[in-house]
Amino acid sequence: MVAVPRLSRRARWAVPAGVLVVTGGVIAGSVISVAQAAPGLPARTAAQLLAEVADSVPPPLTGTVVETASFGLPALPATGNPTSLSSLLTGSHTVQVWYSSPQHFRLAVPESLSESDVIRDGSTAWLWQSTLNKVTKVTLPPHSTAAVPKQPLTPQQAAQQVLAAVGPTTTVSVASNVTVAGQAAYGLVLAPKDTRSLVGQVQIDIDGSNGVPLRLQVFARGASSPAFQVGYTAIQFVTPAPADLSFTPPPGSTVTQVNMAGGSGATGSANSGVSTIGSGWLTVLKLPSSALTPGTPAPSPGSSAGPAGDSAAVLNALLASATPVHGTWGTGRLLRTSLVSVLMTDQGSTFVGAVEPSVLYAAASGASAQPAGTP
Repeated sequence: MVAVPRLSRRARWAVPAGVLVVTGGVIAGSVISVAQAAPGLPARTAAQLLAEVADSVPPPLTGTVVETASFGLPALPATGNPTSLSSLLTGSHTVQVWYSSPQHFRLAVPESLSESDVIRDGSTAWLWQSTLNKVTKVTLPPHSTAAVPKQPLTPQQAAQQVLAAVGPTTTVSVASNVTVAGQAAYGLVLAPKDTRSLVGQVQIDIDGSNGVPLRLQVFARGASSPAFQVGYTAIQFVTPAPADLSFTPPPGSTVTQVNMAGGSGATGSANSGVSTIGSGWLTVLKLPSSALTPGTPAPSPGSSAGPAGDSAAVLNALLASATPVHGTWGTGRLLRTSLVSVLMTDQGSTFVGAVEPSVLYAAASGASAQPAGTP
């Protein structure tokens, strides 16, 4: 193990690891396999691997990414809607990737008899949802490298988000080499020092030839299998064909236009109502009161209630599994899994984090002490 080096500004991304496992923890299902034998690679220190990931520029590539999650959530209702909250939390997603540069790529999420695509072509991004026959055209700042709205998570993005937690609160070490998608890779392990984090460790498997993250795994504290992972199951470092990176709205589709060119290029909304408390591994998300609405009627099986109704059914199932709790912050309900804790107060606020409940209680106490209207 080594002391954590100070990273360059390029290596300090904005989204902490605790946020990643909550908001990017999306999919349960297939296992990303690796070879049994550890491949031979030149020795690298943890500091060298950190710098390599921070400075690496992904080469053109095509591949298949699989995202999996196992958070120990209660049984959730099957909605049959691939874009519903239930699907995001308990489904299995495969993402086809065509990547030429940060401004030119395509990500496709195939589903049964449907597909959702995100395509970026310079300052224009397209979101295509075949089930709805709907296209969203997003105009971006010309040189922005921010993620496109509703873009699936890739190993590179996941690694960037987790590296935001690297600092004095993190222990960094090197694991045995592995093989991911046929590529020899180094294993870089990040572990929180604070036991109030539910994250035991995060392993980033880094391609031995070009420093590209090929897989990321998040382990709950004390667990031997990952609660969340995203990684390539197949990859080729080749330039995608131009046809794979172009898009024309299908005839008859509904096209909605969104202009983000006038802003800073960030994909978040300043009015979303979501705020963060704390930092690094102990980051807590505070959600607006509208995020969870107890008692919303669930749609009947086979109904066309849409994403809102699907989400209500899932949220009701989560709420039914929560335990009543109280403290100086007030009263509410607590849902805890191996990697995520959720506190829903009776005052209408929801706090989420990959942390012990005590961290959520402290966040709720601080929030309740603020004057009304304070963000």
